[in-house]
Amino acid sequence: MAREQRNGGDGSELGRFLRAHRTRVTPEEAGVPIGPGLRRTPGLRREELATLAGVSIDYYTRLERGKETNPSPSVIDALARALRLDKAEHAHLRDLVACAARSTVAESPGGAGHSVRSGVQLLLENLRPCPAYVVSRTMDIIACNPSGLRLFAGMGDWPESQRNVVRYVFLHPQAQTLFSDWDEQIRACVGRLRALAGVEPDAPDLAELVGELHSKSEEFTDLWERYDVRWHTHGSKTFHHPEVGDITPGYQSMQIEGTPGQRFIAYFAEPGTPDHDRLVLLDMAVAEKSPTRP
Repeated sequence: MAREQRNGGDGSELGRFLRAHRTRVTPEEAGVPIGPGLRRTPGLRREELATLAGVSIDYYTRLERGKETNPSPSVIDALARALRLDKAEHAHLRDLVACAARSTVAESPGGAGHSVRSGVQLLLENLRPCPAYVVSRTMDIIACNPSGLRLFAGMGDWPESQRNVVRYVFLHPQAQTLFSDWDEQIRACVGRLRALAGVEPDAPDLAELVGELHSKSEEFTDLWERYDVRWHTHGSKTFHHPEVGDITPGYQSMQIEGTPGQRFIAYFAEPGTPDHDRLVLLDMAVAEKSPTRP
């Protein structure tokens, strides 16, 4: 990722997205007739996708190579249908087009955005025993209540500057056994970073994190090349927690308006249930006096 951001890689971020998703749609899925002979291209060829989207092959080629940066909304929608994009991927395609069309690039937030409002800090404390935390745009944990940190078993042993959700799920030795759906967790984390890379391709904090993960995790590198942009905003999640046992709380992720990409994530369970009792135990297993920052 760092290499892509420094020298442009093999084209624009929009082009990389189109290529990645074009190779994942088979001719059978798209209803494209397959002629005789061996196909060297995985997925759809450029001319096949152009035909499905109702544009010329020359126009689509320029779009994929970053020579065309301002497709109309109807072309964007046609490409999304041809590529069989889901709602999140379709929205990301629109973001990439908007970013590519800008004549000047806005200054990246970089490492900014780690200051958390006092009211948000108060909410974290008042939600106890429910685990809750705030993450930055690159998923650094920048504030939390006690159980919000302890939910990620072993993360509290890391220095504050290293406490990042994506770094944890890929690199912490306890992560694979903590999550019952670790494979889904890593896909969702990569999806969020990929979405951010599409609209802030030169952000130094993002480049540093992605470069680290590329060098330390083959799973991350493989998922990064797939260019998924999916993530989850609510639902339930099962943890095999070493301190309190198996627990399946619900969760909700919310954007904090008026901040540079901060999100508030909270876990919850019905009072009187075993899951809620385990949340209480998790909250109690803290030696310090209820810190609100990690």
